[in-house]
Amino acid sequence: GEIVALVHLGDDVFIIDKVTEMNQGHDLTINSTDFSLQQLGTDYVDLLLVHWPVAEHFFETWHALEELKKQGKAKSIGVSNFTQSQLELLKTQADEMPVVNQIETHPYLTQQPMIAFDKKMSIVTQAWSPLGRGAVLDNPMLAKMAKHHGKTPAQIILRWDIQRGISIIPKSQTPERIKENTELDFELSDDEMSMLNVMNKFQRTGNEPELVYELGKQY
Repeated sequence: GEIVALVHLGDDVFIIDKVTEMNQGHDLTINSTDFSLQQLGTDYVDLLLVHWPVAEHFFETWHALEELKKQGKAKSIGVSNFTQSQLELLKTQADEMPVVNQIETHPYLTQQPMIAFDKKMSIVTQAWSPLGRGAVLDNPMLAKMAKHHGKTPAQIILRWDIQRGISIIPKSQTPERIKENTELDFELSDDEMSMLNVMNKFQRTGNEPELVYELGKQY
C-alpha cells in the first residue's frame, strides 16, 4: 500500500491509504495493506483506495478490499481514477460499490459527466490536484473573479468544487497556504459557476485512466 494522507481533524487523524498498481491482485493487496498497517502502528485505515484501475487484477483487487473492510482493516473502501465504464464493469461483480472515486478534475478538466455519474451511483467524487498542478492559476478570467471576491485564484477554484458537490484534497506543505485553502466562506454566483464550467479544455496533467488500465502501470 501507499500511505497518501494523514488528515488532522481536530484531535483526530483520518488515514487514507492506496493500493498501488504493483500491489494489485488478491494476495498482494491483502499483504501490502497489512504491511502499511504495521508501518502505521494501527489496526485500520479510515479509507482504502485502489490507486488506478488495472485490467489484469480488476475484480480480485476489489474483492480483496471488500475482505479487508469485513476484517475491520478499512472503515471505508473506494477507488481512484476510475472511469464510468470501469465503475459499470465493477458493479457486475462487486458486493459493495466504492464510497469514493478520486479523480483529476479542475477548470481545464471539469469532468461533469463523470461527476454526474458518481452522484447517480451515490459515490462521492473527490478531486486530486484540484488546481491542475498550478496550470489554471494564471487564467485572466480567474484572476478577475478572484479580485472581485478579494480571494486568490486557488480559493475561487476550491469554492467552485465545493459548490459542485466535490470533496477536495489540495496538497500543500506551507501553513499559510493550508490556512488559505480553508477560508472558503463565500459564494460564487450562478454566472460565475457557468464561466468556470466552460473553461474546460479536456486537459489532463496526469495519466489517462484507460491507458493505465490496459498497461497495468502509470506511464
